[in-house]
Amino acid sequence: MGIEIERKFLVAGDFRTGRSVPFRQGYLSRDPERTVRVRIAGDRAWLTIKSLTNDTTRQEFEYEVPVSDAEEMLALCDGPLIEKYRWFVDYEGMLWEVDEFLGDNAGLIVAEIELTAEDQPFEKPPWLGDEVTGDRRYHNSSLVKMPFKSWPQ
Repeated sequence: MGIEIERKFLVAGDFRTGRSVPFRQGYLSRDPERTVRVRIAGDRAWLTIKSLTNDTTRQEFEYEVPVSDAEEMLALCDGPLIEKYRWFVDYEGMLWEVDEFLGDNAGLIVAEIELTAEDQPFEKPPWLGDEVTGDRRYHNSSLVKMPFKSWPQ
């Protein structure tokens, strides 16, 4: 069984170092207890199943699929697609994945770090803002139904 331990933060400063890859993703299931996601990142694609265990840890099963299959699966997805650039930023020996959202989620920038244990210590980059790990509004599957642009300011 695959386990994902992840913390999520808003970005409050300039993070743009490293490389970025365009992402398109959609959801075949957006049930909060279990999601089924199709993602195309650059020239590769995956089908991912995640189940919620708690705010930080969940089961994750990810399978690479042909891009042509992923394109067809995206057409079957529930709701609009999520489009974003994912930046890969190394900081103090840890890899941060920073998602800069486009379209109806433009203006939202979220940084994630994957850990090996829930209590694993890590250094926070100076561009990191508030932690939003437990706030489901920031889940990509939630942004399909309630895009960032529709949030009260």
